[in-house]
Amino acid sequence: MFSVAKGLKNNLRLFNFLMTNPSLSSFSAASASASASASPTPKRLVGTHNGSFHCDEALGCFMIRLTTKFSAAEIVRTRDPKVLETLDAVLDVGGVYDPSRDRYDHHQKGFEEVFGHGFTTKLSSAGLIYKHYGMELIAKELQLDDRHPDVHRLSLAIYKSFMEAIDAIDNGINQFDTDQPPRYVNNTNLSARVGRLNLDWMDPDQSPEQENEAFQRAMALAGSEFLDSVRFHARSWLPARSIVMECLAERQGIDRSGEIMVLSRFCPWKLHLHELEEEMKIDPPIKYVLYQDDRSKHWRVQAVAISPDKFESRKPLPSQWRGLRDEELSKEAGIPGCVFVHMSGFIGGNQTYEGALSMATAALKITPSEDLKCNQLDEAPTTELQRTEKRQKS
Repeated sequence: MFSVAKGLKNNLRLFNFLMTNPSLSSFSAASASASASASPTPKRLVGTHNGSFHCDEALGCFMIRLTTKFSAAEIVRTRDPKVLETLDAVLDVGGVYDPSRDRYDHHQKGFEEVFGHGFTTKLSSAGLIYKHYGMELIAKELQLDDRHPDVHRLSLAIYKSFMEAIDAIDNGINQFDTDQPPRYVNNTNLSARVGRLNLDWMDPDQSPEQENEAFQRAMALAGSEFLDSVRFHARSWLPARSIVMECLAERQGIDRSGEIMVLSRFCPWKLHLHELEEEMKIDPPIKYVLYQDDRSKHWRVQAVAISPDKFESRKPLPSQWRGLRDEELSKEAGIPGCVFVHMSGFIGGNQTYEGALSMATAALKITPSEDLKCNQLDEAPTTELQRTEKRQKS
């Protein structure tokens, strides 16, 4: 009638795996500590469907077991409505979304729940658990109150970069608004990798016990990547955002235009810059970012892209500098210490901070029409031989 992950024995097998896996240790340890300190109570039961599984319920079951309310709960896999009704929480089955009763299905007619905050993708069972319990999990990792603004900020960032794709794939939502077939197949995403953990039709043992063990592996895989995402955002993404915010606030002290930013310490800055410009209503936007190369100790001046996913720059470095190096570049720019400018004009270098700043300020002063004129002059044939070669090519 229904399949249960064979009581305490199999549940402890998963729990021991989580406890001994270094990438999962802090959340698991917190759950173990909370469970040990609480007064003895019956183990809570969390239900999901049996049979073939997907990433959303595997991740949802993993996440809900990290909460204080459902710490190390036992997973019950069944479609029997009478059994589901007796459980403490139910994910991805049962046809009910009611967070007051911890019911988190998304398959029923009329379900249109989204994460909110500007996101419009319909939620899967994983997205529902994240919507109601994600702040608690992030607060535990940050060791902050769940009302702290950094917890809310990370909640949105993790949904955008990790959770939303799982919701969309499970609900069959295309990534692109087009009827054209994809140019290539991508079966390397997390949802696809979790799906491959289902029992193969050729496996001789198709028992409920084998199916549950496969589901445990799916929970561990999806859960480990979720925790990796949480920890990346807590330990890398958030500190980088703080650096970019501070440097943006100091931009007027670098150049009166306010269009040059200097990173006090190199960090991933591109996505943060675009988001913070919008949040802080920065106008005019930043055109160049200066930072020191840790290896060469030279300084870089990088043109900011028009958007995080585009190669085109808001204001590329001048066309007459592009492709030049060292003394030739310094002579052309009239700035000592120049090292290079890329052929596309998206980045250049100088031996000193002062030189890199001079390159940025000089590039700002060159108008688009002046840059176009210089580019046309550079491309125009200047000798009879060049003019002859150009006629032959055309």
